[in-house]
Amino acid sequence: MKRFVLLSGLIGVSALAGELKGVKMPDEVTVDGKALKLNGMGLRVKFIVNVYVAGLYVETQSKDAATILKADEGRRVDLKMLRDLDQKAIVEAIRVGFDKNSAPQLPALKERLDTFCSLIPSLKEGQTLTLSYTPGKGTSVAGAGSATVVPGKDFADALFAVWLGKSPVDDGLKKGMLGQ
Repeated sequence: MKRFVLLSGLIGVSALAGELKGVKMPDEVTVDGKALKLNGMGLRVKFIVNVYVAGLYVETQSKDAATILKADEGRRVDLKMLRDLDQKAIVEAIRVGFDKNSAPQLPALKERLDTFCSLIPSLKEGQTLTLSYTPGKGTSVAGAGSATVVPGKDFADALFAVWLGKSPVDDGLKKGMLGQ
């Protein structure tokens, strides 16, 4: 009987890994020829409103944010909107995240952050914003028809720290993305 309960628990965990709040994400995606595994999913809540579901994909899964940020491996965040968000609100949240987690590096990142922010579109409920880091190339932004690359691992680390840093945009979201 204990085996059945344990096995049932494992099946439940893996089934939930790819679905949250009705949003389904694949267990694996390919970025620049590399297979990335779903590390975890989390819900962004602001003022009791569900804003988006985020899925974190990595080459090497980990429950430790510092390990993920330190690794020079492919990673990706998919943000599936649960409500409409205008570009200004998305950019403001990203800039606040950079300020809270990467303030000492901001002078070196400012120009790339400005470029990145100009690429962020307004998004409607149901749309997905995809941010992918490829070692040696940079961070690509794709959503609502746009796609481009912002160079530098330092930039990617600061961007992913918005969700995974010491002062994340949402603690519960961070835990979910880390599979905790």
